[in-house]
Amino acid sequence: MGKIFINDTHFTSRPDCTGRLAKEIRVYDMLDKLNISYEGVDHDFADTIEDCEDIDKALDTKICKNLFLRNRQKTTFFLLMMPGDKQFVTKDLSHQLGISRLSFAEPEYMEEFLDITPGSVSVLGLMNDTDEAVDLLIDEDLLQNEYIGCHPCINSTSLKIKTEDILKKFLKATGHSYHVVRL
Repeated sequence: MGKIFINDTHFTSRPDCTGRLAKEIRVYDMLDKLNISYEGVDHDFADTIEDCEDIDKALDTKICKNLFLRNRQKTTFFLLMMPGDKQFVTKDLSHQLGISRLSFAEPEYMEEFLDITPGSVSVLGLMNDTDEAVDLLIDEDLLQNEYIGCHPCINSTSLKIKTEDILKKFLKATGHSYHVVRL
């Protein structure tokens, strides 16, 4: 794990969008439209949860681990949000969901449903899932946190958002609900 460079400019409202990807700008548009407060920081690409340790310190929160999963037939897709320091055991979650085997979904499905690439998976990508093809799963421990740390559909920026705002405002606006799981 290398050291991640973090831009020393924190933002607490819409950042300068010059040079940002359209999908990231759409996240800010939606958060602003829903009156959801956020704090953010730009940084080097953070592809793994280990890369996010310095980001956690900068935002004074924990970036959550987001896994994009599918069933064997590639007909059911899940976005799993869990604490970054928690171990993921596929068979435990498969058992809870009553699915014989879960696998990590291929990158083309991330792009098709969430407009996200590997390393950038985030609950905020659900705004792009207009057909509600992805089921959201949240580990019960994550719900104890006041804030959720996540990427705005690109892994060179991280945001700190109130968990309550994600659950009550953001998910409602996207038409998604969530299921609590125990990992």
